[in-house]
Amino acid sequence: MVNLKYFLLGLKSVKGIDSPALALGASFIAIGALLKNLNFSLEQSILSTLFTYALPGSLVMAESLLVGASILNIFLAVWLVNARLYPMTVSLFPLLIDKSQPKWKYYISCHFIAVSSWLIMKNKYQTIERKNRIDFWIGIGTATWLIAIFSTIIGYFSSDLLTPNMMVGLMIVNPIYFLCMMIGAIKTKGIAISVILGSFLGPIFYYFSPEWCILFGGVTAGTIAFLLGENK
Repeated sequence: MVNLKYFLLGLKSVKGIDSPALALGASFIAIGALLKNLNFSLEQSILSTLFTYALPGSLVMAESLLVGASILNIFLAVWLVNARLYPMTVSLFPLLIDKSQPKWKYYISCHFIAVSSWLIMKNKYQTIERKNRIDFWIGIGTATWLIAIFSTIIGYFSSDLLTPNMMVGLMIVNPIYFLCMMIGAIKTKGIAISVILGSFLGPIFYYFSPEWCILFGGVTAGTIAFLLGENK
């Protein structure tokens, strides 16, 4: 069973003016308004966040449904978009694994991987004993998940009050927060090169391929940073 003490500690960890959960909530308010404008029902909007959770995945799903894509195409599109969470998973779960804990906790809690929950856990895991980290992580994930769901509901009902520019502004709060956190956490030459170079290469690649510019820019910047780091 989940250790209630550390689960509740994880739930409470989303509090604070500097919490990434605030940026997450802002982004999902925009998602809720967008889904309302795309003629999704309230139930469909809630289920979208409930099952898809991650922000880009929700956007891709909504746009794919809008253009009449098949279920298989939607599944593949969302799967590919959410593949970006793989590096977060690889970097986080080795810090959580403990032989005394059942595997089902790790399988279920994979659904909670997102920028906001990942940032909270990476900042706080050292204060938690290894055997209790998975319960703490489940608490964080549950809290951020619920924030996303309730923010979707808020956005759905406030859609008439939000202009398109306001929706775009809210939607990019989370990525900007993540970028600022990355810059603040720069401690090595490799990370600095990847962040700075990626910021420049993304717009440059946009002129050649708007659809793939982020991927090309990120892979190129990350590869260059890795090679320079290896040869330092």
